[in-house]
Amino acid sequence: MELARRKALSLAAFACACPAVLRIAWAQAYPTRPVRVIVGFAPGGSADILARLMGQWLSERLGQQFIVENRTGAGTNIATEAVTRATADGYTLLLTTAANFINATLYEKLSFNFMRDIAPVVLLAREPNVMVVHPSVPANTVPEFIAMARANPGKIPMASGGNGAPSHVTGELFKIETGVNLVHVPYRGAGPALSDLLAGQVLLYFAPMSAAVEYIRAGKLRALAVTAATRSEALTNVPAVNEFVPGFEASQWYGIGAPRNTPAEIVERLNVEANAVLSHPMVKARLADLGETPLGGSSTAFGRLIAEETERWGRVVRFSGAKPD
Repeated sequence: MELARRKALSLAAFACACPAVLRIAWAQAYPTRPVRVIVGFAPGGSADILARLMGQWLSERLGQQFIVENRTGAGTNIATEAVTRATADGYTLLLTTAANFINATLYEKLSFNFMRDIAPVVLLAREPNVMVVHPSVPANTVPEFIAMARANPGKIPMASGGNGAPSHVTGELFKIETGVNLVHVPYRGAGPALSDLLAGQVLLYFAPMSAAVEYIRAGKLRALAVTAATRSEALTNVPAVNEFVPGFEASQWYGIGAPRNTPAEIVERLNVEANAVLSHPMVKARLADLGETPLGGSSTAFGRLIAEETERWGRVVRFSGAKPD
């Protein structure tokens, strides 16, 4: 009788353990087919560049292709909605950006709630914007540009990567802090915005560092300042905006998100692999050359950052009165 009871208890314990064992085995086997990484901006911008670099590095580590898919429009909301509706199996991921934090306030009616419907996987990098102007602009410093803008209210076109994009809201913050009146011209990502800036169709852009740095080094665009709290190692001779506008700071944040209810084991596997990539010296050097700081950390810490930044940029959106088209 005692032997039968022990056997029954052993079988019960085995049955309880099976789901956990299967989940761990599933996570270890993941991925068994290509993974899509959805980007809400056009090719050529900073989000696209980082997504493709991370896709390449993760493909090498995990033995499956991480394929970037650009879905532009509605300030990244089209891309985000596509991921919220995808199967929560780890095969559809979102390249998250500060636009996701901003949109929570900018758009009154969304079919999703970013903090509820996207599971944070890992924080990838932080990147300042850089205040760049077309070479025809006579201003060579931030104070000179402010003086020029005040003398020409409503006449200087300011590009952005789209309504609600970090470049847009950074420009709105600059307008608030300096009292200048600039004309916002939204594009579908950094690539198209830079193209028109290079052509002189617009005169100013708070561009993502990684998208603009090579044009600055080549002398095709003039950098007036970076928007981080301190100068960037990628452009050491370029001052920070807050050297002229005290307290000014605006950084871009990039991460990976997944549909809500993606298995925790899959999220953890992606988090571990991404952290391993970000800690590699070659990767650190490549991102530093683009003006980005690799970060990493836990998915929980990324979730806290999302909440903090959503509240921070929500205040800027409400104060500026920014609205989507």
